[in-house]
Amino acid sequence: MFRPMLRSQIVTDVVTSSVLGLLVLVVSTRGVDGPVSWLTVVGLTAALAFRRLSPGLALGIAWVFAAFQMVTGQTPSIANLFIAPIMYTTSAYGSPRVRGLGLASAIGGSVTAALYEGVTDYGVRVGEATATTPLQESLQVTISFFAVTLLLLLLPWLAGLVVRTRRSASMSREAQLVAERDAARADRAVAVEQERVRIARDMHDIVAHSLAVVIAQADGARYALKADPAIADQALGTISSTARGALGDVRELLGALRHEQGTAPTPEVDDIEKLVGEMRDVGLDVRVDREGDPGRLPTTTQLAVYRIVQESLTNAWKHGQPGAPVHASLTYRPDTVEITVVNRRADDGTRGPGTGHGLVGMRERATMTGGTMTAGPRGDDFTVAVRMPAVPASGQMPRDRITSTQQERTTR
Repeated sequence: MFRPMLRSQIVTDVVTSSVLGLLVLVVSTRGVDGPVSWLTVVGLTAALAFRRLSPGLALGIAWVFAAFQMVTGQTPSIANLFIAPIMYTTSAYGSPRVRGLGLASAIGGSVTAALYEGVTDYGVRVGEATATTPLQESLQVTISFFAVTLLLLLLPWLAGLVVRTRRSASMSREAQLVAERDAARADRAVAVEQERVRIARDMHDIVAHSLAVVIAQADGARYALKADPAIADQALGTISSTARGALGDVRELLGALRHEQGTAPTPEVDDIEKLVGEMRDVGLDVRVDREGDPGRLPTTTQLAVYRIVQESLTNAWKHGQPGAPVHASLTYRPDTVEITVVNRRADDGTRGPGTGHGLVGMRERATMTGGTMTAGPRGDDFTVAVRMPAVPASGQMPRDRITSTQQERTTR
């Protein structure tokens, strides 16, 4: 029922609505006569305050007090203009159901208000002399009031619909660009992987063949050492040349692999701040909570943390509700690392994340380090929760410990 909003936005809406309501009470040319009229102004002001936080609730409050105004026989006041921005938010921020109710309210409210004004006008004209009949003049008043009210209610609703359509189109273009960029990266990754498979096959052949030759020649030299030293010397020479050739081939292949990897540094935990800044630049409201010190984490764990947060934020931007904040929690303990990313699911009838390769890749990274991962809907939210050991299953030592060990060896 309630949309996620920043606290500053909520305070701004409440203060603005309160000021406008107070101005209506003080500056109204007709005056506010009695507690009943005061209650109507307060109710419409409350509806105005809720317009962005809960468009459906604001529309319901506006209908209740508009009906109360007609039942108690009040004259429409400036406070009725508060309904116009409420109509705007029903189409700009509301769900499909609220958007439909807003359109029905614009038409139905105009008809109801026109009939109420026409009946009131007819009751006044019955006892007075008129140029035509009281019914004809009241009918003209009803039609005119209907046209004006319809413009005041329908135009804001249409404006909100235009804003919503433009926002959706912009997001679609951004999503298309992201998809094209991901497709290009995937094609390049496939090509790189194929080349690495070829290099790995060549390396296997080189190493297996060379070791087989070295082992055979070493066995022959050992047996011929006492019987015929010349043969043993020839075998040792073959071992030397074969090993040198294999070493050169392996160096060449490793150089090709190193060239494919490029010179870009491996992402670390400290790079998450830059990642969050980039996501905020594209419009994602990211809020990060950190606990603990990640400085002692090994390289593989830091890379896994960065990639999991990166993919989670990307999924939230692609599939989450626009404008809703994304909460990321990073907890670094001496023995474990915990990652939680929560975003509000989009209320547009589409499926959330979970059908592509992103979650599969995150789960594989968590599993490779010996951790676990859960991802799926929780109420109106989508939650990714990862728990992994601080030192991965491979036994890689933290960075500072490796540095200390190397320094001790250098000192010795």
